[in-house]
Amino acid sequence: MAEAIKTAMLDKQMQEVFDWSDSETPLRDAMWDHVMDDNGHDTMKTIKAAKDWESMSDDQLKKTAEEMLK
Repeated sequence: MAEAIKTAMLDKQMQEVFDWSDSETPLRDAMWDHVMDDNGHDTMKTIKAAKDWESMSDDQLKKTAEEMLK
């Protein structure tokens, strides 16, 4: 249960997390797609990055996502 709460922000829609987005895409999916595009669609590298997101606080995650996606 704690794990689900810890990663809840990743499952929110972009528009719920950022006032500059109107996307209904979950944050996790938007970040995943961005990393896949940046690394030549290397799934293993993207999995490693995604595991890092799960250990971030909401503030860290939001900052990381904003730097990545804005």
